Amino acid sequence: MGLTAAPPPDRAGLADSLVDRARKGDSQAFSDLIEHHYDAIYRTAWRWCGDRHEAEDIAQDVCVKLGAAIMGFDGRSAFSSWVYRITINAVRDWQRAGRRRGRDLNAYAEISPPDQPPDQEAAATNSQLWDAVRRLPEKQRDAVLLVYAEEMSHAEAAEIMGIREATVSFHVHEARKKLKVLL
Repeated sequence: MGLTAAPPPDRAGLADSLVDRARKGDSQAFSDLIEHHYDAIYRTAWRWCGDRHEAEDIAQDVCVKLGAAIMGFDGRSAFSSWVYRITINAVRDWQRAGRRRGRDLNAYAEISPPDQPPDQEAAATNSQLWDAVRRLPEKQRDAVLLVYAEEMSHAEAAEIMGIREATVSFHVHEARKKLKVLL
């Protein structure tokens, strides 16, 4: 009888274990979850708002919200989908707060080009496209950013947005029409 190597750890099982431990108050498990998801949180916030400093603030806010909300995660969706939803809601809160403060974000974007995160500097030519995407109506913007920027399927985007897959397809279709006009 020969010894065989143990199978590689199941990444989904490992993530589920971290979530379960974090829900039970294990601060190291929560820290590991944040470390694993932070880049996606930041990247999502940056794509939605277009400003590096604001994206950092939003990402930090999301981490605090996750700490307060982790006990309420019920596992009906993937943890990453739940994190995306919290991130998108934090961006919307930031946008509403900006409107309440009377900031004209579109005028700001025209005056001052958005900061590029370090891993996106080579993609500066896409900034005009992403600026146009940020000017789309909320549902269209969310659908486009999830499907194209985050490379999710329409089904995954539907889960995060809390709508049907066909509705995501409709929003993407409408966004394409509007982007042709904007660009």
